[in-house]
Amino acid sequence: MKKNVEGFTLVEVLLSLSLTTLLLSLLSGGMFIASGEWSRSSESLELQIDINLSLLQFERALQGAFPHSYANSESLAREIFFSGANDSISWVSTVSPQREPGLTAWRLYNDPSLGVMLQLAPAFSDNPQLRLDAAEPSLVLPNYRLQVRYLSTAGERQMEWSPVWYGPELMSLPSAVYLEFIPENSRANRDRPELLTSLRSNSHRSLQPIRPDIGLQL
Repeated sequence: MKKNVEGFTLVEVLLSLSLTTLLLSLLSGGMFIASGEWSRSSESLELQIDINLSLLQFERALQGAFPHSYANSESLAREIFFSGANDSISWVSTVSPQREPGLTAWRLYNDPSLGVMLQLAPAFSDNPQLRLDAAEPSLVLPNYRLQVRYLSTAGERQMEWSPVWYGPELMSLPSAVYLEFIPENSRANRDRPELLTSLRSNSHRSLQPIRPDIGLQL
């Protein structure tokens, strides 16, 4: 006695293959989207970590800011090395990224085509500006723009934020510094890293601001 064996028809096989192909296409598309999202999330996380590490480094260096004095080669007067503009800041700190002994001159400034740049140079007993200008700059925050403000205190209750600070004339450092890093991409304006830190040693023990009625201090 023979039994009838039923199989799949050609139409059923083709339909099954079509459905399988469609499911695999949908699955691979979903995996591609998930992989892209993961990659973007990883890049964003790495950028945020780099920004936080840079802010921590700047904060420590500013907290260790030192009223470094040197003799002006032309006037022979003692001056304080600290130069601050609204888009750059230069100072001498007891903190060194390489943990080297001695003082280190720091400079943060904007490069319109790259972002926020950093220069480092050793600070000896002279003016470190020439060594700082010759130092190789490094890009610390790409596609960001630096904006700086300086806190001055005229009295116990009088405080004012200024966009500039010229140490050789004021013969001191500001009481505090506010750094804001503005992204060049307008769509990322919500993410503006900022840093507000006080300068512990902002006044020199013996040097005072120059008074025009008594002339230069020697």
